[in-house]
Amino acid sequence: MSSQQLYLLAADAILILHFAFVLFVVLTLVLIFIGYWRDWHWIRNRRLRILHLAAIGFVVIQSWLGQNCPLTGWEMALRQQARDVTYDGAFIAHWVSELLYYQAPTWVFTLAYTLFGLLVMLSWYWIRPDQKKRA
Repeated sequence: MSSQQLYLLAADAILILHFAFVLFVVLTLVLIFIGYWRDWHWIRNRRLRILHLAAIGFVVIQSWLGQNCPLTGWEMALRQQARDVTYDGAFIAHWVSELLYYQAPTWVFTLAYTLFGLLVMLSWYWIRPDQKKRA
């Protein structure tokens, strides 16, 4: 396997990881609300909820700082090393544009991330995680 193929393989692995991260952030919130109505106890798992809140918090902070996700940067650097096609901007903005042919200014995505983050925070109030039991 050539070094170019290895770079492409690594870039594709990061792309898959990035997509999995996005799915985790979005689907976890959806499942929390569905789980509330279906009385699923696992949706109240404190570790899961902290990880979920931290994940969207990281995205919101980066967005407010005007930074792209590090996964995007790593993927593009690897694709550049492989002499493959790269894209500018943020991962979500690029794929929304590619999938939906929708162009939006950066502030629209920052607002969307922020509102989604607020919804995740509100889910802590509406659907509380389990409290640790006292010994």
